[in-house]
Amino acid sequence: MTATVLDGRSVLATIKEELRERLAVLAGHGVVPGLGTVLVGEDPASAWYVGAKHRDCAEIGIASLRHDLPAGTSLEEVLEVVDGLNADPACTAFLVQQPTGLDEFTILSRVDPAKDVDGLHPVNLGSLVMGHPAPLPCTPVGCVELLRRYDVPLDGAEVVIVGRGLTVGRPLGLILTRRSENATVTVCHTGTRDLAEHTRRADVVVSAAGVPDLIRPEMVRPGAAVLDVGVARRDGKIAGDVHPDVAEVAGWFSPNPGGVGPMTRAMLLSNVVDAAERAAGLHPGA
Repeated sequence: MTATVLDGRSVLATIKEELRERLAVLAGHGVVPGLGTVLVGEDPASAWYVGAKHRDCAEIGIASLRHDLPAGTSLEEVLEVVDGLNADPACTAFLVQQPTGLDEFTILSRVDPAKDVDGLHPVNLGSLVMGHPAPLPCTPVGCVELLRRYDVPLDGAEVVIVGRGLTVGRPLGLILTRRSENATVTVCHTGTRDLAEHTRRADVVVSAAGVPDLIRPEMVRPGAAVLDVGVARRDGKIAGDVHPDVAEVAGWFSPNPGGVGPMTRAMLLSNVVDAAERAAGLHPGA
């Protein structure tokens, strides 16, 4: 392997230490942030993700408010739990783990935008479009933070994003084109003709298509940064979008698992602490 590995697990550990310092300041003001989660059904992957989030919280001193609901729970019952978390002062921020099998837009729209830990409420996405401060989607901002922590140049960089989904592709393009990042972004998708023509000229490739081995070595410019955000299953194991041999060509390489996934968790923790600081009037932007 010639590429520098973008190690999300290592950065997650560093960010936890940084957050402990901010949590100590909050504690001095009598504030203990709380993460709320709503899980519907018994999907193993969803249960693992929710459990990992609460384990992270316990490790650094964020309280947990966990609501696990049985399969078959109605939309009205989920909305009742959402309303309760909106009103609960012990809940700093929360999420409804997807998928629920219910009307996701209605559920997401019911969340108090100030408590939207995933940064996907329509109000918060609108704020991102308008350039106003608001909670940011965890995976896209995690991608950017990972690149920053490894000093990957973004100012003026050509970035190709593969995937136009709501949770990664679309918001990531908006984040990267802010003046603070100043990148030039191309968003590719299933209708893109000759994907390799786009990826070969990119300084940074972020793939979030969910197609195993979609990005192969011959599609990457030597020295480029490649982030694997795709999630699929192959032989019962997680498979990313990027072929392992890309690490022999790229300058920086984010593996999957171990790259962006831990960064998503780090940004979720950061959003919880941000929300607590804003509510207490202690955040720089409060």
